[in-house]
Amino acid sequence: MNAFAFPKGFLWGAATSAHQVEGNNVHSDWWAWEQAGRVKEASGLACDHHRRFAEDFDLAVSLGHNAHRLSVEWARIEPEEGRWDEAALAHYVEVIRALRQRHLEPIVSLHHFSSPQWLTAQGGWTHPKVVEAFARYCHRVAEALGDQVRYWVTINEPMVFLRLHYLEGLGPPGMKDMGQGLKAIQHMIRAHAAAFRLLHERRADAQVSIAAHLPVFAACKPWRPMDLWVTRLTDRIFNVALLSALTEGRWSVPGVANWTFPEARRSLDYLGVNFYGRQFLHWVRTVHGWPAANCDLGHHPLRVRERTSFGWDVHPPSFYRTLTRWSRLRLPILITENGAWMTDDARRWAFIHGHLQAVARAIRSGARVIGYCYWSLLDNFEWADGYTPRFGIVEVDYATQRRTVRDSGKRYAEVCRSNRLHLEER
Repeated sequence: MNAFAFPKGFLWGAATSAHQVEGNNVHSDWWAWEQAGRVKEASGLACDHHRRFAEDFDLAVSLGHNAHRLSVEWARIEPEEGRWDEAALAHYVEVIRALRQRHLEPIVSLHHFSSPQWLTAQGGWTHPKVVEAFARYCHRVAEALGDQVRYWVTINEPMVFLRLHYLEGLGPPGMKDMGQGLKAIQHMIRAHAAAFRLLHERRADAQVSIAAHLPVFAACKPWRPMDLWVTRLTDRIFNVALLSALTEGRWSVPGVANWTFPEARRSLDYLGVNFYGRQFLHWVRTVHGWPAANCDLGHHPLRVRERTSFGWDVHPPSFYRTLTRWSRLRLPILITENGAWMTDDARRWAFIHGHLQAVARAIRSGARVIGYCYWSLLDNFEWADGYTPRFGIVEVDYATQRRTVRDSGKRYAEVCRSNRLHLEER
């Protein structure tokens, strides 16, 4: 084995999102969705992070982190259209102050899957005025936090949001309509562009991006032409078209949509990358949705040798492929999420170590990676899957809210503190 030294100033940390950890986010559309019985369990108090954030940041510091990704909650800040909750804004000011006091670089997301109930009642991200509403919200947040925050994520995983909320109906507003989903993604691109301008007006050296979920797509049966076709089409719309819109101002998917977004051209200062594994697809007949579905990974014993407790593919070489592929954009890359639910914590550490090796090899190959945030710092509310999945390097006992650092967290801390990783020979 040999040691790899990461670049000086590399950002090491973990990520959370407001609705998943804060608790009692009562004005959120996800809260209403849960109260309506649309998921198996409600978020409730979650990790009580809204009150315990200082304790949680102390844990991050104890683990050698120098950065932390979090989100602010639009539904708390603007619980009713046009009414601002100054106490909520003051709370997030205190949160950012707590990070700065602990020398943790804040990486702040403005939208992480949840929206105010009033917005969703109006049509959510399909409503014509959503871009203006999002820009108004971003302006208020930038006024409150802008001097203390350099790294921003405007929208987390826009294409995953489209798939879960507008194609599969697994989150509010619960649609299953490709046309409405495409309308929503147009608005998200324009909203990102508006936020990009606002944040730079507030702070000239702001670093603004989205967090893009960029999996490697593979055909379930590569010898079937329709499986290959839908796999390539999915990569085109979920990966290529989105990033093209935000760098070149063009979204082009033949047979689906061709749009121009001049306001979104060059609206990424860095590329936020979320990565969890490969996705194997096959073609399906559909009327209103996307003509692709995931296949059972168990059908690929030679291609899929390990899966998480979620059943997701584990394949660090695909992470290397993603990082080197998108380094062609010539942007710094910040890994905003990468993680696994493993019932065996030793396997969680093996996942982290394998993916950090992929990062190191990508850097050696020329990718300009500037940081890595593990998902997640804490066990948390995993949306429609509730509290069963546990991604945290810190275990949370939801009955007592007691935090316990897992061994994987301690092993990851050794890398964070030393800024070095032992690479295994391949």
